[in-house]
Amino acid sequence: MKKNLWWIVSLFFILPMTAQGAGAIAVDDEVGETEPGYGYVTGAESRDKAGQDALKQCRENGNEHCKVVARFDECGAYVASKKYYGVGWGSSKEAAVSMATEKCGTHNCRVVVAECE
Repeated sequence: MKKNLWWIVSLFFILPMTAQGAGAIAVDDEVGETEPGYGYVTGAESRDKAGQDALKQCRENGNEHCKVVARFDECGAYVASKKYYGVGWGSSKEAAVSMATEKCGTHNCRVVVAECE
């Protein structure tokens, strides 16, 4: 009995942990005077499903030009100014925001959404 328990415990530490779900961020980033509209989803069964649901949420929030800008398994972020944006992902909100901010460059982007699965 102890030998079987040892194998079960060993497998717990050897096998990779699977993600609990996926997330996505969709935005309407048309250049203009208004802040970008967006939708985001976490906990979806797949990245594709997360993207579909984020796009739907973005459109339901009254946005016409929505597109999926990030799909992620852990954390995702979208930063924007009125003319520029950046997206990022990573193992923490900080990592995702850092990547997104770097991609936006020196255009005074602010965090619009940063979420973790």
